[in-house]
Amino acid sequence: MGVTTLSDKEYRILIINPGSTSTKIGVFDNEISIFEKNIRHETEIINTFTNIIDQYDFRKKTILETLDKEGINISKLSAVCGRGGLLRPIHGGTYAVNDLMLKDLRSGFSGQHASNLGGIIAYEIASGLNIPSFIVDPVVVDELDPIARISGFSLIERKSIFHALNQKAVARRVAKELGKKYHELNLIVTHMGGGITVGVHKDGKVIDVNNGLHGDGPFSPERAGTVPAGDLIALCYSGEHYREEIMKRLVGQGGLVGYLGTNDAVKVEKRIEAGDVEAKLIYDAMAYQVAKEIGAASAVLSGKVDAIILTGGLAYGKGFVKSISDRINWIADVIVQPGENELQALAEGALRVLRNEEDVKMYPGNFTTAKI
Repeated sequence: MGVTTLSDKEYRILIINPGSTSTKIGVFDNEISIFEKNIRHETEIINTFTNIIDQYDFRKKTILETLDKEGINISKLSAVCGRGGLLRPIHGGTYAVNDLMLKDLRSGFSGQHASNLGGIIAYEIASGLNIPSFIVDPVVVDELDPIARISGFSLIERKSIFHALNQKAVARRVAKELGKKYHELNLIVTHMGGGITVGVHKDGKVIDVNNGLHGDGPFSPERAGTVPAGDLIALCYSGEHYREEIMKRLVGQGGLVGYLGTNDAVKVEKRIEAGDVEAKLIYDAMAYQVAKEIGAASAVLSGKVDAIILTGGLAYGKGFVKSISDRINWIADVIVQPGENELQALAEGALRVLRNEEDVKMYPGNFTTAKI
């Protein structure tokens, strides 16, 4: 008679990942996806809600109706895991949804975003079934070393805002492929999508990373990245631009959009193939800046880098990846993990806790930052 281990036991997990106008859901039996759907919400309906949090009942009802229509019996679920929202800064890991987290998600402690609904809906569905609810590695994960917080301008501290969920998920997968534990490796993980973030992973923590949202690091399809501060200040005080206009030019209309009028890398590549010299220059410059950021990240690790990982949607572009790799493959082996499977990453985070491979964390934990 065989012995059943935790890894043999089957766990069924519902995953909820709310976006601005859609909600992605998935059902996983252990690591295997048995159902995924991107539920699109009509803009007219979304616009009827004054605040994002007001969409809670509508989205929850839509999710449950979709599962019922697909014949998925929620009574068989072992756990529900939602996308983490804009919470207080926390260390990476899988967190149980608790009262303080619900309060911060509802109030928008660090801002209003559709992802705030993930933990709330997960908790409400799970509590009705008497099963646990979790979130995993939200964008507010902050594990920076004290020295990495220093910006050089005493009124501003560097912040950790990056693609924590995907970065940590691919780092763990690569570590497993290399026959190591995540915390045993020095890795540089580069997420390349609408925003680009380059994280330094040491001892299982992201000790340095560029702020992928508000002006730090390489420019990306939609974001300007680091720009000359003096020129930016002069532009802001020229009297020719509103604050909101400048912010849009930095985030949303920066990068490829600002130079080439599109955030679609495939379209840019087609323009390059057709002989568009400007498109090639800008696209090459984006790869150049990514490579520079990776080079800087290697200095944080004193050159002791076990692997460099390129991930995100842009990692599907073979030419773009080659442009980066040719500049940095002398540092360490370059491993390409294209795409961003957020549902899979969330399921894996919940599963690690259910299997007792990792301790569940309680929000907000013992997070502290250096005081300047």
